[in-house]
Amino acid sequence: MASTCSLQQHGRAPASINLHHKQQRSCSPRISVMVGNRNVMLLQGFIYNNNVSKRRPTAGLVVKCSGIGLGDFIGGDLVKFDIGQWLSDVEEHKALAIYPPHEGGYEGRYLNRLIRQGYYFLDLSARGLGDPETTLTKVHPVCPAHLGKQPIARWYFPPEVDFRLEHLPPNAKGLVVWIIEAKVLSKAELQFLALLPTLRPNVRVVAECGNWRKFVWKPLKEIAGLTAEGA
Repeated sequence: MASTCSLQQHGRAPASINLHHKQQRSCSPRISVMVGNRNVMLLQGFIYNNNVSKRRPTAGLVVKCSGIGLGDFIGGDLVKFDIGQWLSDVEEHKALAIYPPHEGGYEGRYLNRLIRQGYYFLDLSARGLGDPETTLTKVHPVCPAHLGKQPIARWYFPPEVDFRLEHLPPNAKGLVVWIIEAKVLSKAELQFLALLPTLRPNVRVVAECGNWRKFVWKPLKEIAGLTAEGA
């Protein structure tokens, strides 16, 4: 308190305090964000010219970016015009390997379009799936968790694909086996999934085999190393 009063009485502050105030006024908080594929710099408070001494106040935040397009206002990468190609590839190849972006949300558009076409879905995770051929097309055993207190039991379940094919409504177009985290599957397991539509004509397979910066898909036979002659 005494030091503060003495400064006010003399009307003079130490050089370190003046320097501190100058540094606070000369810097402007900047926030860097991402809008689509472009970096946007938000300047808060003041816009500085080449000469630091000249500045003018701004109201709120000022957004500077270049290359603004229509996609920045209506959804960016979510707006695509490849739905027709997606539907034709599902019907032509019948087994696809997809690579959605890491942030997710893109594959839902393509899934919903297949639902509108009349397809029903069987969602599975590749982790813990076991042998795809046994789980999807054969009667397979399942051992429930016993928690160390109950005796180890073994239950038998019907084939996942055949069971759902039998219970499809008459107006259904087919069954789509959508497998997430398919990147953990071996090459032999991917080959069986690629051949599953041949064994069950009303089945389509979509396997999430990885991630990419945009939503892309390829025939699963190419990923599994199968050729058209070998299939």
